[in-house]
Amino acid sequence: MTNLASPTAATAATSAASVAASTTATKTASSGSGSAASLTQANFLQLLTAQLKYQSPTNPADPTQMASEFAAISTVEGINGLNTKLSALSTSTGAAQMAQAASLVGKQVAVSGNTLTPGSNGDATGAFSLAGASSSTTVTVTNPDGSIADTMALGPLSAGQQSFNYTGGTAGTDYSYNVTATDSSGAPVTVTPYSVYTVQGVNLSGSVPTLNVAGSATALPVTSVTTVLGASS
Repeated sequence: MTNLASPTAATAATSAASVAASTTATKTASSGSGSAASLTQANFLQLLTAQLKYQSPTNPADPTQMASEFAAISTVEGINGLNTKLSALSTSTGAAQMAQAASLVGKQVAVSGNTLTPGSNGDATGAFSLAGASSSTTVTVTNPDGSIADTMALGPLSAGQQSFNYTGGTAGTDYSYNVTATDSSGAPVTVTPYSVYTVQGVNLSGSVPTLNVAGSATALPVTSVTTVLGASS
């Protein structure tokens, strides 16, 4: 009489083979890096193939579980692809920022503030924005001690960005200024002042490029630049 293995023995043998195959596949998949966190889509497929090949005849793989495993594989692959794209985007963005910063060297840039810092010739450029057209515009320059250094009448100006030149200052001294403007009916016009600096170089030591400017020991973030006035005179 031919001896037939009992279902229990067959199932046990199949389960043992499945475990052995899965263990071998896992070791193979992780041998390159030594970490399960670095498993690729190919590694997952290798494990899944071993599971299907050695599944128990009396207890086959659950279709719902199989669908979940396929979904997990797709998710991992999608995350890996997204990380690759984000890395490439970060690199290209950094290069664009450096190129943008380098293009500002030798130019005057305006940032939020109301400081005037004269150069070696005693001149300084100021800038401001008018919310509406003015019929009268006056700039008052103040010394560091709070006394008035100069008053300039700029007359009527159109709405938008405007600039002025202050002469007769002392190089290296930080002056402040205030702009008052009124429209044709005598009502005040809202004024937004800016500090103007000449860009001397680009600092790449940080995570993002910054600008080294004349008259300031603190580098300016490129993102703080409101507008570019043009080449310094």
